[in-house]
Amino acid sequence: MADVDFTIGHKEYRVGAADGEERLLQKAAQVLDGEARKILEQAGRVPEPRLLLLAGLMLADRFNTMEERAERAERHLARLQANPARVEVPVIPADLKEAMAELAARAESLAERLADQQADTTD
Repeated sequence: MADVDFTIGHKEYRVGAADGEERLLQKAAQVLDGEARKILEQAGRVPEPRLLLLAGLMLADRFNTMEERAERAERHLARLQANPARVEVPVIPADLKEAMAELAARAESLAERLADQQADTTD
């Protein structure tokens, strides 16, 4: 077991971590410290228990939001997987197709004229 030192807000802590989990504890402490610093920027000095409570509540709120987003994404994915035959293809307006064909024809014509001119100058 190793001791991990970190700071939350304005207080330093030392916590024991199982071997190999030191990095995870350090990362979690950084996230909690980030929330605590936001609170300190807004409210100034806050008693340690209140600071930890508020930071924990902010993280819980963020966690709940992310969990809801993940559930919505899973439901959306399940709907897509339930109907794999449905394919949505964007529709290109007919006038745009005609304009693109016209531009392609003009480009080909210009390329032919340029090739003819180059052939004339090399002869």
